[in-house]
Amino acid sequence: MSEPQSAHHPREDRPERPRRPVPLLFEPGAPAEDDGRDRFFDLESMDDPRELLARATELALAFRAAAERATGFQAIAAAQLTDPRRFDRLTHAALAEQAGWTEDYARKMAEYGEDLIKDGGLTP
Repeated sequence: MSEPQSAHHPREDRPERPRRPVPLLFEPGAPAEDDGRDRFFDLESMDDPRELLARATELALAFRAAAERATGFQAIAAAQLTDPRRFDRLTHAALAEQAGWTEDYARKMAEYGEDLIKDGGLTP
């Protein structure tokens, strides 16, 4: 089974619980500067547009890959949490509520996670 089609916008019809993504405004491990300006991987300081395009493209590809991996781990967790063999298993509705998804999306994510688990999970 492939990744659910609505993987990028699972909560479009759930406005009652807005969540903000974790802001990633700095390069992890880089010292923070207290000059009041937001920094995003130092892109704003690049003068050469070719260098800026290359670095911004690298970052976009890295974040896209990270988002895909995170979605896979979400799916594995969804499958584990809804596993009928668990005494404390969640219904798809409860999973949807906890994750901020629709019930249909929670079901699809659990199915996707089951397939990932059967195939050996995610690899680095």
